Amino acid sequence: MVTTGSQPQTVIALGLEGSANKLGVGIVKHVYPSGIPVDTELRPEMIELANVRDTYNPPPGEGFLPRDVAAHHRTTIIELLNQAFAEAQITHDDLDCICFTKGPGMGAPLQAVALVARTLSQLWGLPLVGVNHCVGHIEMGRAITGAENPVVLYVSGGNTQVIAYSQQTYRIFGETLDIAIGNCLDRFARVLKLPNDPSPGYNIEQYAKRGSKYIELPYTVKGMDVSFSGILSFIEKMAKTEADKYTPEDLCYSLQETMFAMLVEITERAMAHIGSTEVLVVGGVGCNVRLQEMMGQMAKERNGKVFATDMRYCIDNGIMIAQAGALAFARGFNTPIQDSWVTQRFRTDQVHVEWRT
Repeated sequence: MVTTGSQPQTVIALGLEGSANKLGVGIVKHVYPSGIPVDTELRPEMIELANVRDTYNPPPGEGFLPRDVAAHHRTTIIELLNQAFAEAQITHDDLDCICFTKGPGMGAPLQAVALVARTLSQLWGLPLVGVNHCVGHIEMGRAITGAENPVVLYVSGGNTQVIAYSQQTYRIFGETLDIAIGNCLDRFARVLKLPNDPSPGYNIEQYAKRGSKYIELPYTVKGMDVSFSGILSFIEKMAKTEADKYTPEDLCYSLQETMFAMLVEITERAMAHIGSTEVLVVGGVGCNVRLQEMMGQMAKERNGKVFATDMRYCIDNGIMIAQAGALAFARGFNTPIQDSWVTQRFRTDQVHVEWRT
């Protein structure tokens, strides 16, 4: 039970993430030395107790089907739970709440993990906390990097958004009009028959490092929004019909440079609008070193700074769900069992960010 007051207090949260092909279990401990404040932003000391993950990887050239991903999550999650508790050196008796990804994501995997969360909640008598996947990324990024009030670039397999915080809401300033940047990279990796291990985007990044010839591709920015479906169709056709003219390395290099330039443009525009000097890059594509370099160059020209995390935190993980869930729980939020359904469409700006002022 969370209470306010001046006495030291801790919140220990279990986080379950399984919205796509990554299954993550994390445990976080929040320490409030002077108790949980009532009228100010929550800034607990965050202690990472466990962060374990397992990935479903289909064969090269193939995508992953929701039913196969869900089957992977069902057969793997008990092992990951045991591993997380062993790493944290605690038992379920030490937990205060169970946090799970409510959405957005793929339907079947979300359902598989939510079922486990509900079961554990009833077995252990612990409250549930449904968490927005994107807010989990943002709060983990803020906690790890120390970014104060950044423009957030959220780039992953299912999402592409430029976000800024205002009045207890993460406002979306711009987003993709069709497919996410990670989905674009994944689909082009399938055209090139690149492996899915460790991820298609990572393997495209390695190919791009060996590319040297820039090929002009469609550049589609519409106000604060971007579009990636056209560039994907264009480059897929080039790879299939003009393979003797362009190398896979040059195609990957050109694709990255063009799409990342689009993201830099809309992110800079958001920075100018709100007067921010910070950029926080989150999501799986945020691991890309070239994206961080391009964003860093732009920020430097504006006397700003880029914040990013490594693969432990930018790729989907359980501790980011525990992090956001623990903050919400400290403000009295929980998800009744009858409301613990999942949804494939859960926008970032639908969340009341009550733990910030």
